[in-house]
Order: sequence, then C-alpha cells, then structure tokens
Amino acid sequence: MVSIDLGSNTFRCIAYDCENKRFGKAFERIVKTADALHQSGRISEQALERVLHAIEDADQLYDFKTANVKAVTTAAMRMAENSDEVLQQFKERSGIAFEIIDADKEAEFTLKAVRYRMNALGIKNDSFVLLDIGGGSTEVIFSHNGRMQSKSFPVGIVTVAQQCETPDEVRQMLKELLIPVGNYVQTYYRETGKPQTFVTTAGTPTTMAAFLQGMTYDTYDVSKINGYRLTLTECQTALEELLALDDQNRAVFVGVGKETLIVAGVVIVQMFYELLGFDKSIVVDDGVREGVAIDYCG
Repeated sequence: MVSIDLGSNTFRCIAYDCENKRFGKAFERIVKTADALHQSGRISEQALERVLHAIEDADQLYDFKTANVKAVTTAAMRMAENSDEVLQQFKERSGIAFEIIDADKEAEFTLKAVRYRMNALGIKNDSFVLLDIGGGSTEVIFSHNGRMQSKSFPVGIVTVAQQCETPDEVRQMLKELLIPVGNYVQTYYRETGKPQTFVTTAGTPTTMAAFLQGMTYDTYDVSKINGYRLTLTECQTALEELLALDDQNRAVFVGVGKETLIVAGVVIVQMFYELLGFDKSIVVDDGVREGVAIDYCG
C-alpha cells in the first residue's frame, strides 16, 4: 500500500509492505499548502496546483491507480473554508480521495509511527513527550505507560514565518502564542510528572539534524537522522549558520521552498525546548504518513 500525508507545508508519501511490515520508496515535496492561509482563510490556487504537480510526480513512482492508497490531510485543510472544494478538485484531477483528520487522529498516527521507530532503535519509550511542529499547527503529545494525551496548538512554521521577518520577531510573536501551551504542559507535569525523554519529529528538527551532519537536501540520509540527539546548543549553532547563508545556498541544505521558513522553525523548536524543560531531544523522521501505513495494515 501507499500512504499519503498532505500537511500544511509538505506532501509526503511512502510505500509499505503489510505482510513483511517494511517501508519502501519514500517521496517528499514542499508544497506550502498553508501559504497565505492566515490572511485569506483559503487554500490558494497556487497551493492547489503545487499539490497536484506533486501528486503527478509521485504517481510516476507509485502508479496510484494500481496501488492501495490511504491519503490524509491535516491542519491547513481543517482551517481552510474552501477545503471541500479543494479536495474535490484533487479527487477529480488525480483520482485520490483525501480524508481530513482531526488533531487527535493526527497525534495518534504520529505517535504510532514514533513508537514503532523507537522500538526499532531500541530506545526506551515508556515515558516521553513528542513535539510535532507542522506548517499550520503543532501537536504536543504525551505518552506514559502506553497511554496518550495530546493537544494541538495553532503554531506552525508557515503561518509564523509569513508574519515575521527576523528571529526576534518570531520570539516576540511566540511569547503570546505559547501561553496556552505552557499552561497545558504545566498541568500535565503537575498531574503526571515530567516525562523522561523529549522526542522531536517533522521537518524542522530532521532538517537541523541533517544540516549539522553536513547533509544537503539531496544527500539526506534517514538512517543518520533517526535517533540523533539534538541539543539546544546545536539548535542555536544551526540557526546562526543558516542565517549566515543567503536564500539560494540555504535552499541547498533545507530544500527549495523551505529556505524562508527554516529560521522560524528553528526558533519555534528552541522555545519548545525551554518551555518543556529539556536541553536535548531524540529526533525521529517518522510521522503521520508512516503511522497511517502501520494503522492501515493493522
């Protein structure tokens, strides 16, 4: 089967063998689904076309007409007032029917994938907090003795980056946006205790882990990303080095379309380290698309 996750910034697919429980070919494209969404409340025509082009290119790899496809989409489509119309166009023009999943289901799929990966890496996972920063929202997911508790917040790298020009502006904006997050975290810590481990997933932490190891977007090696210990100090190093690059050279490392977003993403990650009270995290590349595949195959 092939699972598809259309996020607020990225279109991601992966093949999965249900019998052997092995992942196969992966595809990823930055499509900026949430581009200008905070201004218009709608998915733009340009974003719609970028997604359709990504589907066409992915079809060359998977041949969607002959595959079992499970496609989901998240925050941007949840927020957009024209999401039904956009998804209808996707179905008519590509044949793929996307399901809009709510924040709880998104967290459930992400957690399923991360637990799978942590088990494969031999990392203890009975008590951890998982941070999933997307283009339009951020999920804070607590896992304690197999039980999940999660909440979604309207903090995303696309929506924040399009309203801020400098790291200082991002920090200033986040001070207010993160107040509800801080309240949620402190309540959990009082009731359950601080988790043993901090885990980060999604594009910003994985990009930082790759950048700090000297990888470009084209030489990205997932085997060197999963399990990487990313410290708060390294986040600052990555931020300073990325800021020193112009957009063209930055795109070589982070991907075309992400060069203007990554700085905001790094600052958001830094502020979550401080809010959650950790100085390092375990980076995991797996997310919604892998969780969808695992869930589909039972």
